Amino acid sequence: MKKIVFLLPLIMLAACSSEPAAEPTPAATTAVPAPAATPSLPAPDQELFTAKFAEACPEAKPVKTAVCRRAGLGSSEVNCEFGLGEDEYLRNKATLVAGKSAWTLKDPEAVCAAAK
Repeated sequence: MKKIVFLLPLIMLAACSSEPAAEPTPAATTAVPAPAATPSLPAPDQELFTAKFAEACPEAKPVKTAVCRRAGLGSSEVNCEFGLGEDEYLRNKATLVAGKSAWTLKDPEAVCAAAK
């Protein structure tokens, strides 16, 4: 037993003493130009949705409240829920699609038909 006690520090010393790890050599990197910044459309809010809905559905009741959320990370579509007239509840749904210069309603005929 005494021999094991005396050998234990030697074993620990052998296990702990090692050469420092070699630092990895940096790989040759080439400068990649950053993509040109493209102007993005502002996030649609209630005012924008109200205007787009009024353009597409002039006969429908006006939008009282609207909430729009991105369909997914990096998606070009925005899902909107809205209430018409005196309705405070978000009973109706529509999708806005990002165009080159403006947001547009996806399938405006179906949105207008459902809003009547």
